Amino acid sequence: MTSATSPMAAPREGYSPLRLLIALVVLAALIAAPFLVYPIFLMKVLCFALFACAFNLLLGYAGLLSFGHAMFFGGAAYISAHTVKVLGFTPEIGIIAGTLSAALLGLVTGLLAIRRLGIYFAMVTLALAQMFFFFCLQAPFTGGEDGLQAVPRRAFFGIIDITKDVNLYYVVLAIFVIGFAIIYRAVHSPFGQVLKAIRENEPRAVSLGYRVNQYKLLAFVLSAALAGLAGATKSIVFQLASLTDVAWQMSGEVILMTLVGGMGTMLGPIVGAAIIVTMQNYLASLGEWVLVIQGVIFVLAVSLFRRGVVGEVLAFVQARKEKAAARDAAP
Repeated sequence: MTSATSPMAAPREGYSPLRLLIALVVLAALIAAPFLVYPIFLMKVLCFALFACAFNLLLGYAGLLSFGHAMFFGGAAYISAHTVKVLGFTPEIGIIAGTLSAALLGLVTGLLAIRRLGIYFAMVTLALAQMFFFFCLQAPFTGGEDGLQAVPRRAFFGIIDITKDVNLYYVVLAIFVIGFAIIYRAVHSPFGQVLKAIRENEPRAVSLGYRVNQYKLLAFVLSAALAGLAGATKSIVFQLASLTDVAWQMSGEVILMTLVGGMGTMLGPIVGAAIIVTMQNYLASLGEWVLVIQGVIFVLAVSLFRRGVVGEVLAFVQARKEKAAARDAAP
């Protein structure tokens, strides 16, 4: 398959000792982070980073733009909160229930949407997400406009006291690492290569004999399940599931995180989520002006960093390598 021609496409990533070393350094920094930074803030970043990575699997690698990913994130948050608060189960059961419900919802949504292409696919997902939003507004078990509040933090697996923020942070970090590892393995597998082929040239993938709709449906369900994992975890962290989690603005935020960080890269969504969440946290006193600032950042990112922050860094490194190789090969 040919390489990406879109200006938003990032250079190809692969295995290298340097990347492994960087990953180990980052993991060590994350382990030490709660002793230096407010754990609740860090957990919010991790939840939204996993959400953005799940969305990037669909957009960056399968080329499917969904405007309805908030329904998986928020729907799982509601199921998780209801399972723990009302039904009295432990948090790990709530998170599993939320993730499975998001996967099921993704299956139904995907069956309805994947037969459409481009803007039609995006509009179908947006319409279904809006229908789900109004369902959550009217359904009795969601708490309506009040949402589900004061979700109890019971012991994780019956032994880990997550009423302490530091303990909960390490649980959230473990969930994030597991989710990220699943995405990394999916991308760097034959399945991921087929997704890239579909993104680059779907008719050619069909001509080669691939069942394109099945691959796209599987990618959609996997993305929805991991988005649900992020939403379910978030409801335990903040002890809350509300309409904000299923609103269309949430779908817009995850798109913004992915594009700012770098679509089609592994680390881009994480960087984008960290930038957006940090900005929201420290600019919260400005009220609605935060949305205006987000819009300005999005315009600047698309104009100046067309591959996103991580995408531009990878492109720069790749260009340096190519220049060095050409210089070495010159007579």
